[in-house]
Amino acid sequence: MIEEEELCARANELGSHLKQRLESIRQRTPEIVDVRGSGFMVAMEFNTADGKAPNPEFTNRVRAEAQKRNLILLTCGVYGNVIRFLAPLTIQDDVFAEALDIIEASIDAAKEA
Repeated sequence: MIEEEELCARANELGSHLKQRLESIRQRTPEIVDVRGSGFMVAMEFNTADGKAPNPEFTNRVRAEAQKRNLILLTCGVYGNVIRFLAPLTIQDDVFAEALDIIEASIDAAKEA
């Protein structure tokens, strides 16, 4: 099934798209200090705007803003300052695009709070 459905290629395609979008947001969001991952399992780490300390408060604001928009995000990491993305490989492209838009809007709203 994995080969037949080309799920490895799908994981790489989705992960690449997600990382590109997050890196684009990172360019204007100093709180994002790292975007990392392999395939479609990606994480985004938040620190204070000066980059010197973990920022779980900002991370929780992003999570809460996403939840208001009906997207569930998981925080993780030793300091609770990381959001991990791991969606099904069978996610529909339009649903994935909507999730990316919600993530971006949630980060922007967290910056304004």
